[in-house]
Amino acid sequence: MLENIPLNDILKILLVLVLVTSALVLWQRSLTSLFKTYALQSLLVALVALAFFIHDGHLTLLFIALLTLFGKVFLIPRILNRILFQMNIRRDLEFRFLYPVSSLIVSILLVFGVYQVFSSLLGEVMPERLFTLGAVIGVSMALMGMMVIFSRKKMLTKIVGYLSMENGAILFGLFVAELPFILEILVLIDLVILVLLLTVLAFGIDSTIEDFHPRFTPLGEWFKKK
Repeated sequence: MLENIPLNDILKILLVLVLVTSALVLWQRSLTSLFKTYALQSLLVALVALAFFIHDGHLTLLFIALLTLFGKVFLIPRILNRILFQMNIRRDLEFRFLYPVSSLIVSILLVFGVYQVFSSLLGEVMPERLFTLGAVIGVSMALMGMMVIFSRKKMLTKIVGYLSMENGAILFGLFVAELPFILEILVLIDLVILVLLLTVLAFGIDSTIEDFHPRFTPLGEWFKKK
């Protein structure tokens, strides 16, 4: 049945689903559900890259799909769940500036605003509306991930915000940028996120950003003595 559906229609469906997962990332309060939503979002991004590979045949696209699948669907969510298992929290109920409902309203306005800007800027450069839609959703995802970072207090939730921003950057790159550039950015950001996750795991930071200070103060004093 899927073989009778044009590739453009499949990509549009995937893009809409990706945008829905971005809204769910803003909405979720359960950290377990948040990690599952992020894994689903990453799977959809990997499927977009795979669809482009099937159409274009570039091996770089296949590598991006496989790297996203391994790193973002399996490895990073597993590390996040392992950290969560060692913590005393299961939900992120603390918000700054924006609550879930207001975040969704702002997100809708952001998507609409980005669409208007990109339609006027890219309308002549990229007449194919699918590429404009992909670029719009990619940038919107990055902005929504930034909203998660600034509106939530838990460290793990902020990390998911960074990861969602990265998915948005990858999606934007798949539709607009050069493939080697996307690959370099993907590998670099994944390495940074993995280091951050391993730091959280090692120091057992179990609530908010403020918990960095009491944890790292003894470490800083130890270095001064050395």
